[in-house]
Amino acid sequence: MKSKVILNVVEENPQWTEAVDFDALKVAEELKDLAFEYVADVAKHALLMKDMTYAVNVCLSDDAAVHKLNREFRGMDKPTNVLSFANIDDDEFWDALDDMEDAELGDIILAFETLQREAEIKHISVYAHYCHLLVHGFLHLLGFDHQDDKEAEEMEGLETEILAQFCIDDPYQETEEA
Repeated sequence: MKSKVILNVVEENPQWTEAVDFDALKVAEELKDLAFEYVADVAKHALLMKDMTYAVNVCLSDDAAVHKLNREFRGMDKPTNVLSFANIDDDEFWDALDDMEDAELGDIILAFETLQREAEIKHISVYAHYCHLLVHGFLHLLGFDHQDDKEAEEMEGLETEILAQFCIDDPYQETEEA
């Protein structure tokens, strides 16, 4: 990987440090390194082959803030677990890329309450779900999506492979309900 990826993490909600038994900022940094290196090596992603510095912004937030963003930008009047705003989806990003020394790949916003609720429903740890959603967001910032079956299969495969290297079980495997 020729490029360098810098992670900027903002903790908007204190639950991210008070209600979890892991360091969310440290985990984000470690996952960022693993995910981007993996995509560069396996997928030979064009952006990561450039000799550039990219910034990724992560906001550890809550349902109220994510609900507002989801309503404003996605037309969905409810919170969701993670939102990704990828600059790669913007033609202006590509038009200016060759003239930039560094660029922002985009923003990822995670809602603590929804993430925690989903982890309980899935019978997995908040840590495992956090790792999954963060990797999911990183992949969106690189242009991966899940709008059709082929895209979903590729993206889910990458997520599963990256998470396995972080000792996280396949988030898409069928589990028996307790």
